[in-house]
Formats: sequence, structure tokens, C-alpha cells
Amino acid sequence: MSVVYVVGGVIVAGLLWLVTGVVRIGAVSRGKAIETRSGEALLLIDLQSVFWDEGPYAEPDKQKAAEVILDEVQQAKAKGHPVVALRQEWSLPVTKVISWLTMKGQGIAGTPGTEIAAPFLGLADREVVKRVQDGFETGALDALLAEQNVGALRIVGLDHNFCVFKTALAAAQRGYGVTVVKNGTLAAHSIDKAQMQMKEHGITQP
Repeated sequence: MSVVYVVGGVIVAGLLWLVTGVVRIGAVSRGKAIETRSGEALLLIDLQSVFWDEGPYAEPDKQKAAEVILDEVQQAKAKGHPVVALRQEWSLPVTKVISWLTMKGQGIAGTPGTEIAAPFLGLADREVVKRVQDGFETGALDALLAEQNVGALRIVGLDHNFCVFKTALAAAQRGYGVTVVKNGTLAAHSIDKAQMQMKEHGITQP
């Protein structure tokens, strides 16, 4: 019986570990409220080969989104606003396992495809690696935006319902002015729920 209990305990502990990982992946961080800042930045979220080239997005939708994204980059550079690319890399042990179980290992740190996709290569002034859906989770993005005196963000990228959504919420909770450029994002499923929640947090969605 003791062996059964041990095996059962290991299974339960493993399941709890995975559940904790899932919660961590989708959590929205709460950072320190920012001071008044005059600058604006454009965030390019998860525009990586493995997601852009191999994701569940139709080619016509990708073409339309790419046009909007490239126009946003052109406008930002013309105004002297920094363009920051956020790249997803599952690097925590639990997130690596979850990626293998649910995403065929896509986006794991050090694997092919985590680089910026060809249509957007070389556009960003800076890159920040993120570990979960919320791009602010590590604190690196907070520090970079403070360094650049950024108080307003325009956001494009993938996926509207996950990394775009969670990063936008984290930014709004810190006091950034946030605009999610809807036509510059892609989503595998309906964005109605995410749009409603972003509206409740004062996020602009043209």
C-alpha cells in the first residue's frame, strides 16, 4: 500500500505543479505605478517565426495584419518613438513541460523559431525576452520603458487573446496609456471577451 500512496502522491504533486505553471503563464503582473512620462513606444509582441509561420492564422489575415504592423513601425520611427520587440521563450521548467504537452514544444528557449519572423526582422530598436504571456513579468520591460521615458504604448502582434491581452492589462495597471491596434493583431479565436475586458481597463482599441 505504501508504494501506491507514494505513486499517488507523486502524481498529485505533478498535477499541482502543472496547474501552478498554467496559472503563472496566464497571470497579469502588478508593477509600481509609473510617474508622468512624455514618450511613446511601439511594442511588437511575439512576431516570431514559430508563431507567425506555423501558427493557426490564415494567410490573408496575416498579410493584412503585416501591412498594419509595418505601417505602425514606419510611423513610430518617423516620430522618433522606440520600437520594442517582445520575444516569447519558455524557459522555466514548468513552462517548458507545458509547451511540450500543449504546443508541441513551440517557443522553448534555445529551439528553432524563437527568432523574429522574416517580415519583421530588423525593425525593432530593442528586444526583450518574456517568459510568460505578460511581457512585464520579468521587470526588464519596465526598466527599458523607464529608461526611454515612455508613458504610452501602442501594441501589435500575437496572439490578441493571450500575450497581447495580458501585456496590455499589465501596462494599464501600471498607469501607461495603452492602445491595442486591433488590425495589427491576430487571434485564433474570437476576441470579444478580451476586447470587453480591455475596454473596462481603459485600453484604447482602434
